[in-house]
Amino acid sequence: QTKTGIALLYDEVSENAYDIRLKLTKEVLTIQKQDVVCVSGSDHSANHRTVTLHRQPVGGLGLSIKGGAEHKVPVVISKIFKDQAAEQTGMLFIGDAIIQVNGINVESSTHEEVVHLLRNAGDEVTITVQYLREAPSFLKLPLGSPGPSSDHSSGASSPLFDSGLHLNGNSTNTAPSSPSSPIANEPKYEKRWLDTLSVPLSMARISRYKTGTDKLRSNAFEVLALDGVSTGILQFYTAQESADWLRAMSTNISDLTLQNMKMANKCCSPSDQVVHMGWVNERLEGTDSSQLYKFKFLALKGSSFYIFSTPPVSTLDWVRAEKIYNLCEVLFKIHKLWLADDCWLQANLYLGIHQDFDLEDQRPYCFSVMVGHGKSHYFNVELGSELAVWEKSFQRAIFLEVQRTG
Repeated sequence: QTKTGIALLYDEVSENAYDIRLKLTKEVLTIQKQDVVCVSGSDHSANHRTVTLHRQPVGGLGLSIKGGAEHKVPVVISKIFKDQAAEQTGMLFIGDAIIQVNGINVESSTHEEVVHLLRNAGDEVTITVQYLREAPSFLKLPLGSPGPSSDHSSGASSPLFDSGLHLNGNSTNTAPSSPSSPIANEPKYEKRWLDTLSVPLSMARISRYKTGTDKLRSNAFEVLALDGVSTGILQFYTAQESADWLRAMSTNISDLTLQNMKMANKCCSPSDQVVHMGWVNERLEGTDSSQLYKFKFLALKGSSFYIFSTPPVSTLDWVRAEKIYNLCEVLFKIHKLWLADDCWLQANLYLGIHQDFDLEDQRPYCFSVMVGHGKSHYFNVELGSELAVWEKSFQRAIFLEVQRTG
């Protein structure tokens, strides 16, 4: 499947989420971030743009701002009003962080200080801006006007709401000033989505759980490439969007795994073919209720069931498996079977069972493989469809082996 769409990239450390664009092809997932690029004219400094605005009697500077040092975020342009001073320059964009106002550095200023400075900066205001590629999403999305809690008559303004600098400010000028218009040889800028990370999907894995826990991320997951490169946590606006993307990526990963299996099978004798392989989570032995899972790569090949810590890429890798069991001596067992993805979540909500419900495990889509002397490996997969494929594959691999051994 090929697919494009807007999502959020969530940073667990700063707890900020910012807009990104996802581009899915059969083999690669590309993450794009927005940036302002110079499309023509001479551009002295790609990162910083200095723009002079002429305050207009009606509409003022024609922009609104959000953010401020008190929220540990820069002050960012959150709205640009049509046909007013800021838009006429062609050089300012929503998401631009304000660095200087009339030569005064405002990077560590509060929201109120920047509002005050811009309102009292006279009729000609020179601002230096830099496009913030990783602006927290609340800075880019207009949140509407402040509620009654922030009373405008008192002059207070909330850093998370737009401060309307399109208001006149202290303009002494009654005659309309000349509009700020781009000069012919000045550089022209455009906002564009630029590729920042490509994650190859061959042998990639998807994780919906918070690291080291049984907590399912809500409408979010992470994609990890074979070499460990991670997309970071991709967050979606709705459960439906999240499920659609999850399904599309899983489908593409499965298709590539099938291709890899076909390649591997070309080098193997008919009695030693790969029936199925893929990523799972294995529950670590001896772990208590805060059950820990670790990624493992399983393969059903010929007469054996293999457990790897990393996928076998070459023929030599097959002897490097952590564990190898004979298929005639293993017992496959499904632990929980849910009818459809996320059906179990809805069922739990309906029954009023919370995240800490007291079951043997808190993850759906689990199976175990008993390997003799009562010892068993306990696995979990991310989707119900994957569980069905593992069940079918184990049945087929064991049947073929029983048939071979007669």
